[in-house]
Amino acid sequence: MSETSVSGASPRHSHVFLGAGHEKSERRMWAVIWLCGAMMITEIVGGTLFGSIALVADGLHMSTHAGALLLAALAYTYARKHADDPRFTFGTGKFGDLAGFTSAIILAMIAMLIGYEAISRIFAPVPIHFAEAIPIACLGLAVNVASALLLGFGDHGHAHGHGHSHGHGTAHAGHDHDESQRIATRAGTVVLEVFEDGVPPRFRLRAEAGPAVTMQTATVETLRPDGACQLFTMADYGGYLESVEEIPEPHAFTAHVRIGDEVQTVLFEEHEHAQGSAARDNNMRAAVVHVIADAAVSVLVIVGLSVAFAFGWLWMDPLAGIVGACVIASWSFGLIRDTGAILLDMNPDRHMAENLRQTIESDGDTLADLHLWRLGPGHLGAIVSIDTHKDRGLNYYRAKLARFRSLSHLTIEVRSS
Repeated sequence: MSETSVSGASPRHSHVFLGAGHEKSERRMWAVIWLCGAMMITEIVGGTLFGSIALVADGLHMSTHAGALLLAALAYTYARKHADDPRFTFGTGKFGDLAGFTSAIILAMIAMLIGYEAISRIFAPVPIHFAEAIPIACLGLAVNVASALLLGFGDHGHAHGHGHSHGHGTAHAGHDHDESQRIATRAGTVVLEVFEDGVPPRFRLRAEAGPAVTMQTATVETLRPDGACQLFTMADYGGYLESVEEIPEPHAFTAHVRIGDEVQTVLFEEHEHAQGSAARDNNMRAAVVHVIADAAVSVLVIVGLSVAFAFGWLWMDPLAGIVGACVIASWSFGLIRDTGAILLDMNPDRHMAENLRQTIESDGDTLADLHLWRLGPGHLGAIVSIDTHKDRGLNYYRAKLARFRSLSHLTIEVRSS
């Protein structure tokens, strides 16, 4: 038995595994911190000058808000400045996850404090200064909305999304490839496409405009990166030609299209990217959750205070606090679960892991061992151990796994007997 291993790149390849738009997110974070800091100083100074303890209290609360965002901003800055530091074996891409985990713990503590205070006020009500409390809550809501807009709220849920559109209403998350190619021939432009709308994938060849492709000798021959060739014969279906043979995965190859005595060459590429938690920027997510949680509490406080003021139901204010505490606790739990899984190197993308297995074993090999973990937003590391009875080198498996673009650090081990 022979055993060989290789890294997914040259011995001196980069270990910078920062997420897309890292510096832009860093600038946004610092902008929000300046906003919160200015508001904090304004409230504390104004409350002191005008004798409003409520305004001072909200200013101190804003300081904790700015502190949590400062943690996220420092994580962005440190990760960027030390991205090439050789002390970090797999780069600094996880600093954002560490900061997100810490922020989630802080959110959980805040939720417990709000819940404790709210329950205490149910049994021991305190006087409420509605004239000051309601405007301050509205001011806090305005700051949080402005912060969310500065952080680009709404952009982060799909910033790393990659679709695999088939043009027939079918989509498979995580894939991205060219489904059709226009080919200029002497008789006019034809379109070669991979058709798989609920059926096994086959080539279809049709004229872009005008009469259908004539039934002269037409074939498609594919050449894959590993050197494998396959010839596809075409059958006439009226307005188009369709290959008799199915196209095996992956759909990444050079296609030589022969129509009569004319041969044209086109390239089909297929890539698979990390999805879900494997691609998400948890540092930005934690900051957004903090801002939105604070905004949600502000809304609940405004509603609770307004109802209490209108109807004299003083219990509405602590009830709003309890609801807010539950919402924050739920969000913090989800953040702790996701960031904790990354810090413990749990499998970040089971769908990709299964696709890796299918890709390796599609030609009779066996995936003996697989380690898949996250290096940073959209960057995965993998150690792949393969058992084979065939004479296949490392380049063969490199080519087969080239479609997994998120594998930023790949180590392949081949064991043959």
